[in-house]
Amino acid sequence: MKYSDLLEQRPADRNGGRVYGTPYQTPDGATVIPVTKPTGVFVIREGAASWVPAVDKNRIALIGVLTGLLTGVIGSLAVLRQPPWPRMTITDYR
Repeated sequence: MKYSDLLEQRPADRNGGRVYGTPYQTPDGATVIPVTKPTGVFVIREGAASWVPAVDKNRIALIGVLTGLLTGVIGSLAVLRQPPWPRMTITDYR
């Protein structure tokens, strides 16, 4: 059975659209099949298929951690520079 025969049997989404795009060959001999539902591509190279997602979840998590760290540092600096509690000074009233 050929890859083209398998692609004809692919499932469609609920809206009647296609889930898989048109496969194409790259210059290095790999076959790339775009996928729309879980956004990414299947890469078939030397008979082995691998999934390559379009969104890198690790990069998104790193951005979230760095944003939280930066927020904490800026908040700490603001509190140390001007504390939220009132200034308590001792004055001698006579």
